[in-house]
Amino acid sequence: MAYGPLGTQFHDAAHPHADASELAWYDARLPRDAGPVLDAMCGSGRLLVPLAQRGMHVHGVDDSAAMLDACRARLADVALDAPLFRQNLAELNVPFRYGAVFLSAGSFEHLASETSARSALARIKAHLVPPALLLLDLWIPDVALHPPGAPLVEVRAVKLGDGARITLRSETRVDDHAHRVNTAMRYEKRERAGTIAREDESVTTTWYDEDRIRALLEAAAFDDVAIEPSACAREGGRAFGVRACARR
Repeated sequence: MAYGPLGTQFHDAAHPHADASELAWYDARLPRDAGPVLDAMCGSGRLLVPLAQRGMHVHGVDDSAAMLDACRARLADVALDAPLFRQNLAELNVPFRYGAVFLSAGSFEHLASETSARSALARIKAHLVPPALLLLDLWIPDVALHPPGAPLVEVRAVKLGDGARITLRSETRVDDHAHRVNTAMRYEKRERAGTIAREDESVTTTWYDEDRIRALLEAAAFDDVAIEPSACAREGGRAFGVRACARR
C-alpha cells in the first residue's frame, strides 16, 4: 500500500511519535557495529527519526512518496539526513547492505498476499550481511480474532496544527479463510469553508499467527526464529514480535 497526502497527514496526526518503550525495544536489539540498518516500510519516520537521533545509522524504504516527503521533513526539523528510497519492498534493490532490517507496527502485514511477502523476504535476505538480523512486529487485529457478521464501518477524525480536520471513514471486511482484512477508506480534509480535499484508498492486510510466520520465514531461509513480546502496545487484537537471522 502507498499512502497519499491526506492519509499521511491523518496517520501522522493520529500516531505522531513512537513511545519510549517501543524505541527501547529496537534500541536493545538492533546492532550498532555492523554498518547501517534498514527501516523497511518506514513511513514518515516515526521510528527512523528518533533512532537516528540516538546515533543509529539507519536508512529507510517505503513505496509512498507522501510518506517519504514527510520523513525528509521530520529529519530536516532535527538537522539530520538519512538515505531514503521509494521502492516496493517486494522488489527491494538498493546499493547498500544491512546488518539488520526491521518492519515495525504490523507493516509487514501490509504486503497484501503471501506471494508478495515471500518476495519481500527474498529481497530482504539478499540485502543482509552478518549478523543478518530481521525484526518484525506483528499484529492480529481484533476483527480477525472476532470476525464481524457484516462490514465494520468506523469514523475517526484528527485535528491538524493549522486547525483543519481530517475525517477518515473506513469500511472493513474480513476474509477469515485467507487471513485477510480488506478496508476501503475515505479521507476528507475540512476547514471552516467546507471540504477542501478528498482521498480514497483501499488497503488489504494479511495477518500471521506465530506458526504461520515461523513457517514463512523458515521457507525463506531464515533460521533461529524466535517469538518475542511485541515492541508496542495496541488496543484490541494480539501483538507479538519476531526475531530471525538469514541463513548463509
